[in-house]
Amino acid sequence: MPDYYLNHMSLTCALGTGTDADAEALAQRLFRGDTSGMRQGSPWLGPDHSRFGAVGMELPQVPEHLLEYDCRNNRLAQQVVSGLREPLQSLIERVGAARIGVVMGTSTSGIASGEQRLASPGQKNYRYRYQQQMAALAEYVARYLQLDGPRLTVSTACSSSANAFASARRLLAMDVCDAVVVGGVDTLCGMTVTGFNGLGALSAGHTSPFSADRDGINLGEAGAVFIMSREPGPVRLCGVAASSDAHHMSAPDPEGRGAEAAMAGALKDAGLQPADISYLNLHGTGTPQNDIMEALAVSRLLGEATPCSSTKPMTGHTLGAAGALEAAFCWLALSRGQLPPHCNGSDRDPALPPINLVRTGDTASAPRFVMSNSFAFGGSNCSLILGS
Repeated sequence: MPDYYLNHMSLTCALGTGTDADAEALAQRLFRGDTSGMRQGSPWLGPDHSRFGAVGMELPQVPEHLLEYDCRNNRLAQQVVSGLREPLQSLIERVGAARIGVVMGTSTSGIASGEQRLASPGQKNYRYRYQQQMAALAEYVARYLQLDGPRLTVSTACSSSANAFASARRLLAMDVCDAVVVGGVDTLCGMTVTGFNGLGALSAGHTSPFSADRDGINLGEAGAVFIMSREPGPVRLCGVAASSDAHHMSAPDPEGRGAEAAMAGALKDAGLQPADISYLNLHGTGTPQNDIMEALAVSRLLGEATPCSSTKPMTGHTLGAAGALEAAFCWLALSRGQLPPHCNGSDRDPALPPINLVRTGDTASAPRFVMSNSFAFGGSNCSLILGS
C-alpha cells in the first residue's frame, strides 16, 4: 500500500489554538496536563453543573458571500482551517483546486442554530438555513477555501472525524484527489448537553477516566484539520480501521470486542505488532461502562506496558471532533518526543485490568508509532495509527 502523510495541521480547543508551525504554547499546556480550560457550568444546565471545554476565543465572522452557512460550528471551522491557507495556496497552484478534496467529521454541528430559531419563532430577521446544519460542514470548508474537489461530511457520532481519515485516504488511493483537507469540528448545543445529562452520562464535576470514583464525561468543543497527501511529510498515517459492536444504541459491548477489533485492524493495516505502539491515546471518557470495556480491550491486545492516557480531562469530550483533535495530540507527541499525561485526579480503579497510565513528569522513549481510539454511540469504533 502506498504511504499517506499528514503534511500540515491546525487545531483549536480548550487548550488553545495552534498549527504545526506554531503550537508551542498549546503543546506546553498539553504535556503538563493543564486542565484550566475546563470551566464549570453551561448555558443549558446552569453555573454549577459539570465542566465544559468550550472554545473561549472570539470566532471570525463568516464572509458575506457565505452567510447562508453562518453558525457557530462553521465559524469554528473557519478559524481552524484558516491555519492551512498558506500551504493550501501552494497546493492549489501546483495541482489545481479540483484535485483537493475535503472530508470533515462532526456530530451535532450547527444544530444550535436550529434551536435558536425554534426558541424565537417571531424573530423574522433571524437567518436560518439548512446549510447551517451538519451535512454542510465540508461544503462550507470547501467553499471558504475555494476548493473544487469532492467534499464529504462524516457523521458517526464520536468516531466521526477518526472515520474521516479512512475516507480521505480512500480518495487518495483511488487517485480522485492529490490532497485532502481532513479533520473534524464540533460545537456544543442544547440537544447534546441536555441529552447527555438525561442519560446520566455527565460528570457532576471534573471527569476522572479510569479512576474508582469516575462518574461520567465532560463535554467540549474543538476543531482539528490536516492536509493529507501522498507527498512525504512529518507524520505518516500508518493504519486505520473501523468496527461495529452491533450491541446497543448508547452502550458499548461490555467486553470491548468491537474496540479490540478496531485496534487490531489498525495494527494489521499498518503492518505492525502490538509491541510497536509507543503510546495510546485512549478514548477514555470517564463513564463506568466505557472505561471498563476499553481497559479490557487494551489489556488483551497491548498488555500493561504500553504508555497510554486520556486527554479528555484537558479538553472535554469533543464528540465528532475528538478523533481529529486527539490525532493532533498524537502529532504533537511524535514531533516533540513527549507523551500527554493522564489527568484523572485520583488513583486508577483497581477493579480495572491493569494499563500503563502516563503521569505528569513520567519519562519515556520518544514515540515512533502512536495509536488513537475513538468509540461512539451505536457501537461505531475507529482506531488510527500515526508514525514519525
